[in-house]
Amino acid sequence: MKNLRLSLAALSVSALSLFAFKYADEGSIKGTVTPADAAVKAWVISSTDTVQTNITHGAFEVKNLKAGTYNLVIEAKAPYKSVGKEGITVADTPVNVGEIKLTKQ
Repeated sequence: MKNLRLSLAALSVSALSLFAFKYADEGSIKGTVTPADAAVKAWVISSTDTVQTNITHGAFEVKNLKAGTYNLVIEAKAPYKSVGKEGITVADTPVNVGEIKLTKQ
C-alpha cells in the first residue's frame, strides 16, 4: 500500500510538471490602438491558427500563442478602417507591437 501511494505521488508530480512546462513555450502579442473607441477586435493569424480578442480601452493582448510568425489585424468600426501588421515573431515572451493608429476611410 505504501509503494502504491509513493507511485501515485510520483505520477502526480510528473503529470503536473508536464503541464507547468506547457506554458513555458507560449507567448503573446499585445499593444494599444488609437483612437481607443474605434477598435473592436484584434485578430492574430498564422498558417495553422486564428485567434481573436476584444480591445478594451484601446488595449489588447492575445495570449497562449505557440512560437511562430503571425499577422495581426485590428478590426475597426466605421468610419475608421481596419489595419494589419505582418510578420510578428512570437517566442516565449510577450511581443509588444506598440501603438497602432487607425485612420478614417
